[in-house]
Amino acid sequence: MSMKFEFPESCGNGGSCGCSSEDKTAKLAPALDPVDVSRRWFMKAGTAFTTTVLVPGVTLMAFAEAEAAHARPADQPVSSKQRWGLLIDASKCADGCTACVSACNEENGIATPKNLATDAQWIRKLTVTNPKEGSSFSMPFMCQHCAEPPCVDVCPTGASFRRADGIVLVDRHICIGCRYCMMACPYKARSFVHEPLQDQKPYAPRGKGCVESCTMCVHRVDAGGTPACVEACTKAGHAAMIFGDLNDKTSEIAKRVATYRTTRVRDDLGTDPGVYYQNI
Repeated sequence: MSMKFEFPESCGNGGSCGCSSEDKTAKLAPALDPVDVSRRWFMKAGTAFTTTVLVPGVTLMAFAEAEAAHARPADQPVSSKQRWGLLIDASKCADGCTACVSACNEENGIATPKNLATDAQWIRKLTVTNPKEGSSFSMPFMCQHCAEPPCVDVCPTGASFRRADGIVLVDRHICIGCRYCMMACPYKARSFVHEPLQDQKPYAPRGKGCVESCTMCVHRVDAGGTPACVEACTKAGHAAMIFGDLNDKTSEIAKRVATYRTTRVRDDLGTDPGVYYQNI
């Protein structure tokens, strides 16, 4: 069945927030800082060395901008024996509910977007419409954490990478802001940071001039927890989202995927997404 996915491009505030349809390229392009540019090209030149050491279990230092960001405790390396994933039941996702979006923004220090065409959105609610019948439903949408992620394939510096346990991340310290990954992603799941950021979370460092996307709350996962969006959905009483290990046949998510009909968005592309949907 053909479905039309609607990705909002403006906030509907009459352009007062700067999201009118006219070309904003010149206004959105960040001014080049010679020092920042030099640092980025230095990091690019050292990619072979950097990507060798940037494997799961290694601490990424925040260059005096934030505290150390840990992919996972050094004594607990990630393993391909696990594959973290999400199962989302659209029939339980209430129209108008944005608990998952609010929780993600609060957890990761993301401001409420004013310009939906450019501002960061790690998770968003989409309206899906059947063009023949006109019926529609809403569902949360984020990085699909693919096993074969196109974003990783095109990244020239290795900043985009996939952990052994299936979580796809961006190392902002070697991201040069080329945005190839944004063009390669078929899910429009990545954002580019155009402006300086304030009130950063030490466990979720972000930075101007870098690409970012849903991390599946990796800091929570590595501590044995659950992504903020899943927790918020449960607290809201909907329980539309399940998080767990897809490789563990005894886990709730694996049982559901094995028992019920599920769908993965654009599964035909061969990216092998880690996010499954029911009732779409």
